[in-house]
Amino acid sequence: MSNEVMRREIREAVQAGERALGSLQEAKKKLDSAKSWGIVDLLGGGLIASMIKHSQMDDAGRYMEDAKRDLRIFQRELQDVQVPMDLRMEIGSFLTFADFFFDGLVADYMVQKKIAEAKEQVEDAIYRVERLLGDLRGQMG
Repeated sequence: MSNEVMRREIREAVQAGERALGSLQEAKKKLDSAKSWGIVDLLGGGLIASMIKHSQMDDAGRYMEDAKRDLRIFQRELQDVQVPMDLRMEIGSFLTFADFFFDGLVADYMVQKKIAEAKEQVEDAIYRVERLLGDLRGQMG
């Protein structure tokens, strides 16, 4: 593969990674907000706090769906460039987790736990994508 073709492939991977990172960061913001409203709800915030919390969770879910799509594209783009296989496979754990995000949201405490788990997964995915982007930018050199 020529240097120009490789640079183009890396640029495409970086662009895909940046889109995924943006979606993940938006999901994190919404999860942070949902967590805060969830605490208010637990402390007796009433119907309005509960409605806002669920609205933020819905928004986070949409961003997580966007992130899943963007991460799949990023993963495909990474196949075109030299990136260690273990880093590619780590993205898959987020994709699997995101599928289960809304399963079993029953009580407020459980919702808070799910929000915290989702936030942790999103933060981990952000870290991994940022690391991959750093590696890719280093290859563009």
